[in-house]
Amino acid sequence: MRVTDVDFLRRTIGVRRQVQRATGDDLAAGHAVSIVPPKYGSERDVFVPDELTTIIAWHVKHVGVRGEERWLFVGDGGMPPHANSIVYWWKKTTTKAGVEGVKLHDLRHYFASGLIAAGCSVATVQRALGHSSPSITLNTYTHLWPTAEDHTRKAAGAMMRAAMTAPADYSRTEQG
Repeated sequence: MRVTDVDFLRRTIGVRRQVQRATGDDLAAGHAVSIVPPKYGSERDVFVPDELTTIIAWHVKHVGVRGEERWLFVGDGGMPPHANSIVYWWKKTTTKAGVEGVKLHDLRHYFASGLIAAGCSVATVQRALGHSSPSITLNTYTHLWPTAEDHTRKAAGAMMRAAMTAPADYSRTEQG
């Protein structure tokens, strides 16, 4: 991620590229990675909370950015780290924290399930994850959305509570 991918005022992160294992000219030039557009045209802006932009701003101020392209995280050679390095760092961190069996990709599922639990629509989750169609999102996460039965029970319960709650002045105004 480059610092220019973060819009601190609008609180968005632009997903405009991904890091892949180097091939062809990049490999010949001695690079471990290639920077390419996201698959299937899934460029997008992800809406992020103030807490994340605050952490990124802290990182920029105290850790800094690297290279002409102002990368937030770099590996050897001033380029973004290779996937193997990221997996190594992740395993090292989770082991030190005493958390076993959590893969880095699990964070993507955690993000999606959190959006769903907060009531976000299929289209919202689709855009946040960069899925090319809502059917991909539904095929992966449909079990997390409330069912029609859940919605019916919730709506009926709200109506019953409203009907069974007498106004505060009911007994005073009741004409019997």
